[in-house]
This record gives sequence, C-alpha cells and structure tokens, in this order.
Amino acid sequence: MKTNIFKGIGASVLILTTVAFTKPMEKEMTVKESTITWKGKKITGSHYGSINLKEGSMTLDGEQIVSGKFVIDMTSIVVEDLKGDSKGKLEGHLKSDDFFGIENHPTSTLIIKSGNKTAEGYYINGDITIKGITEPISFLLKMDGNTATASLKIDRTKFNVRYGSGSFFDNLGDNTIYDDFELDVTLKF
Repeated sequence: MKTNIFKGIGASVLILTTVAFTKPMEKEMTVKESTITWKGKKITGSHYGSINLKEGSMTLDGEQIVSGKFVIDMTSIVVEDLKGDSKGKLEGHLKSDDFFGIENHPTSTLIIKSGNKTAEGYYINGDITIKGITEPISFLLKMDGNTATASLKIDRTKFNVRYGSGSFFDNLGDNTIYDDFELDVTLKF
C-alpha cells in the first residue's frame, strides 16, 4: 500500500514538474502561404481585395495563446473587383492620406496580449495600430492544425480614416462609405 502511495506521489511530482517547466513555444507564420482579404462597403455596393502579411508570430503556452505580433504591409493593398484605370485609381486612393497614408504609415500592426481557449476557438484580446493610432481589439481566432483563421470588423474612423464617412460628413448621399471594413485572415505556420 505504501508503495502505491509513493508511486502516486512520484507520478504527481513528475507531471507537475513537467508542466511547471514547459517552455512557451513561438510559432512563426509562413508569410507566403498566409492570406488577408479585405472588404469595404458603401451605399451603392462594395469593393474587395487583398493585403499582405509582412511578418507574424504567436507564442503558445500549452493550449493558451500568450502573445503574438503581426505586421501588415500596407503598401501591398490590392483591389480585386475592378480592372484597368478604375482598379489603379481606387488602389491609389486607398494608399493616399484620405485612407491609409502608406507613405508615412507603410505598416500596420496587431499585438496579441492574450488568447483564452473556448469551445469555439481562442478569444483574442490585443491592440491594433493603423496610421500610427492604436486601439484595443477583440476577436475569435480558430485553430486547425497549422492553420489559424479569423474574421475582424474594424471601424476605420477610430484610425483617422474618415473619407466618405457619414458619421463625419453630411450630404454624402450615394457616396457614403460605411465606417466598418472587414478582414478575413488565414495564417499558416
């Protein structure tokens, strides 16, 4: 009987020691395989396209996401629903100071502060910086093997991107652009 108790205590100590000294693991994103698509809406329709991840990583401790950093290459904004001059014109406008001002702000960042595991995925809390302005953000991140996916809705006006916003300008009529834009993110690591 004493032998079984000592075996149980020994096994418990071994398990607790292993858990206590488990090192958090950093996962680097495979940039070329990761995708970010965007969609912006206006009264008369919408536009969509893509933007590139420049670098990114997440640190996991067991099944918890403890931190992460993602850098988005704002110079890579592409419009995918238009062709020719219309495409070039909109891409240029999105890169201008009216929108993301890429000359002064060539990157945006997302910093993960915590990621709590739930039945649906990971509930992420962090900070997002666009045009040098940082705001808190929360969203659901789903993990499946070496792939993580998330859908985010961002209020552009919080980052001084107010062009065509009905919240700031009157009498825009059909030229009103909605404040929120959507990002669908697929990360590979």
